[in-house]
Amino acid sequence: MELRHLRYFVAVAEEQHMTRAALRLGIQQPPLSQQIRDLEGELGVRLFDRAPRSIKLNAAGQVFLKDARRLLADAQDAIARVRQAARGESGRIAVGYTSSASLHPLVPRLLRAFHAEHPGVDLEFQENATRDLLEAVARDVLDAALVRSSSDRYPGLRAIVLADEPMVVALPVGHPLAKRRKTVSMADLADQPWIFYRRADGPGIQDELMPACRKAGFTPHIVADVPRLLSAVTLVSAGRGITVVPQTLEAIHQESVVYRRLDAASAFTIPLTLVFRHPASALIQRFVAMARAPG
Repeated sequence: MELRHLRYFVAVAEEQHMTRAALRLGIQQPPLSQQIRDLEGELGVRLFDRAPRSIKLNAAGQVFLKDARRLLADAQDAIARVRQAARGESGRIAVGYTSSASLHPLVPRLLRAFHAEHPGVDLEFQENATRDLLEAVARDVLDAALVRSSSDRYPGLRAIVLADEPMVVALPVGHPLAKRRKTVSMADLADQPWIFYRRADGPGIQDELMPACRKAGFTPHIVADVPRLLSAVTLVSAGRGITVVPQTLEAIHQESVVYRRLDAASAFTIPLTLVFRHPASALIQRFVAMARAPG
């Protein structure tokens, strides 16, 4: 049974006249009559009571008419849904982000705006470390990720930089560097106990931080190594050491952590990056386009 058989049947049932139904469908009357007979033959049931100049639904035809209309409506809905998906207007997006990326105001703004403009798209979220997120995008487990690094180690991925964010020094309350100056140089941090945050062999902020330390002429004395930025700031608040973090983390532990800008000679930025597979689906292309849009 084909959809056209259902359309022919519904037209004949509603017109109760073979010639009028043929005109409505834009086909000749004899082929239409043959198609209706073929349908009845396939079903093994007569759907119409026929007279020389009339055709009328019988009891079986009336039952079948309800199902035929429903099936045709379902088919139209399916066509509409698949066309929406092809245009990137519906479907599902799984987006990952690091804890520090989620704190940047651009991230919730982007997710909120995309949901408002594409209410038919299901947004799913996952927080993880940078390497895990990039590998998940590369393996097609996630559609995109918001991280603080490039995607250079993954040739199948593309990346756009949404923002370059200044780095600041996080110091325990009462620390001498916090008391005596408003800015700090990287050289001032040479003898300090450092809290590092990284995953072995994983890309991230350390790709920028370690060169900044070397440029200032020292290798940091690391007293703790944690997998998350938030964990690093928590250890700073406990007085375990100092660290350097993106500026958006200044909202964390303000009662026990003091944040100081790096001076002009030491200042550097870290990117907020949207990473996705290439080539991208229509839905991801819409997400990327919205991320690129100013404001």
